[in-house]
Amino acid sequence: MTIPVEYQRASQQFEKFMLDARDISGLATTNMVYNMVQGVLHAFRRRLNVRDAALFANVLPAVIRAIFVADWNTDEPQRAFEDPVAMTKEVKALRAAHNFSPDTAIHDVAVALRKNIDQTALDRVLAGLPPGAVQFWQA
Repeated sequence: MTIPVEYQRASQQFEKFMLDARDISGLATTNMVYNMVQGVLHAFRRRLNVRDAALFANVLPAVIRAIFVADWNTDEPQRAFEDPVAMTKEVKALRAAHNFSPDTAIHDVAVALRKNIDQTALDRVLAGLPPGAVQFWQA
């Protein structure tokens, strides 16, 4: 069997996503964007159980999926979906001294993600996740 395309082109797909996220957020560099993306993905992950997180991860491109599951403490208590302002504060708390995430971070990552994945598959998975998941990824 040949190597699946999603793995052959993983770096190219990730770079396109990061450039889209940079342009949408107005941040100056992809280094700044990485912190924002990681913060958004992990804020979402904290609101899912392991099964639901695995379902969500399956629709993500390879590198974004790796960021989503990296450094996961599966013993951490599951959080509830909150208002966007509270969840954005959580995103901004990741490496706070070096975090330049705008107030629109969750929305900006959602827009970039939707530009770079199968939106139908994403929406199908989100519909089966806890209330708040669909709203989190609205773009």
